[in-house]
Amino acid sequence: MELMKRLIHDEKGQGLVEYALIVGLIALVAVAVIAASGTSIKGIWTKISGELQKVDVEPK
Repeated sequence: MELMKRLIHDEKGQGLVEYALIVGLIALVAVAVIAASGTSIKGIWTKISGELQKVDVEPK
């Protein structure tokens, strides 16, 4: 019973847990933003790729 009381009142790992939760939340937001903007970014890269294929890279 004494062990349970000590574990309940022990706050040494509290800061680490809070930082882990914050990092997890930031990671979720980053994944959501990347997923939401994925199609527009793909369109931009497709346009750039098309323009680069038109460029003549052979030396004259």
